Amino acid sequence: MDAKTVFTIISLTILANWSVLAFAYRSLPELLRPAARYWQWGTLLIAAGCALFAFGQALPRPLMLTLANGGMVFGLAAYSLALREVNGMRPDPKLYAPAVGATIGILWFSAVFPDFKVRVIIAALSWLTLAFTSLQALVKHPPAQFSSSRKLLIALFSLLAVSTSIRFSIYLSMDVPADFHVESGASGWNLVSAIVLTMLPIVGTTTFLMLCSDVLRLRLEHTAATDFLTSLPNRRAVTERGAMMFDAAASSQGGFAVAVIDIDDFKSINDRYGHETGDQALVHIATRLREEIRAADMVARSGGEEFTALFKDMDATRTRAAVERMRSAIEASNFKTGDQPIRITVSAGVSSRRHDDRSFEDVLRRADKALFLAKSLGRNRIEAA
Repeated sequence: MDAKTVFTIISLTILANWSVLAFAYRSLPELLRPAARYWQWGTLLIAAGCALFAFGQALPRPLMLTLANGGMVFGLAAYSLALREVNGMRPDPKLYAPAVGATIGILWFSAVFPDFKVRVIIAALSWLTLAFTSLQALVKHPPAQFSSSRKLLIALFSLLAVSTSIRFSIYLSMDVPADFHVESGASGWNLVSAIVLTMLPIVGTTTFLMLCSDVLRLRLEHTAATDFLTSLPNRRAVTERGAMMFDAAASSQGGFAVAVIDIDDFKSINDRYGHETGDQALVHIATRLREEIRAADMVARSGGEEFTALFKDMDATRTRAAVERMRSAIEASNFKTGDQPIRITVSAGVSSRRHDDRSFEDVLRRADKALFLAKSLGRNRIEAA
């Protein structure tokens, strides 16, 4: 198959797939549209590059080579930006640097000092750089478990890097003149290149839309499990995590403890200073609790003015000491509304797993009873079940 036919098929197929992406774009939520827009541009630019290789013979050759290669490399840069955006990373304009450098290099070594092998080196280095930046965006700060869409995109960009390296090696090892025309020469490698080019915008676009769906699902799950005011996990999240930690402790015969923490006289803060100040007090306490908790543990807002802390591998004595640090940090903290200082204290009930406990709810229930005891004995104190 000659190169012109190959690039014609590629460009038409990619354009058809781009139209599908453009249609799907309308149904995406606003937070994913910037990433989809980058991917749209990337697909369109790669299609334009392929079309120029197929139909650009009427243009001056240096201009055709520059525009075609530039379209492809800028398309890859847009893909990399899309993956950063969808993974919650700030888009970095510096990612355009390899595309700018490659476009200038292709222009120079096609118009001023025509040299096919130098152009191959420039194109390969830019493609490899952008493939690796895309891979970095896919593997940096991923969710706890890689989704199938993420794995497939990693495989596609890895294939791009490998095939680019092979193409680079093949053309450098060939005895070709400096004015060799790859787009008009018949080569088995042209067919391999066509397959790779087609897979990335077509299979990659479908997979990218799957990744958007996965990211949206994870964000919705996070929202459903997060308290909107304090950004702490909510009651649903603490119930699920508590059950998991209890089961793990029961299986390994390890420690597990629960503390239920309640703000003292919170109603009086709302009544005297207003609900806005009450909300600020909740955020203030959530921040103090988050600062005092270990990475292996968890603190959540489980009710109006109630918080629940889960402690891994902790017995009752160590748990009580940890909760006492929390109570002291809150009592010593400087909370104000305007210039008016407000003294805030908390009471807490603590309970640890016993051998006869059958579920997380058993431990939580005892911690609730201990909290009631702390309240009845004067508040601003900790009681253990």
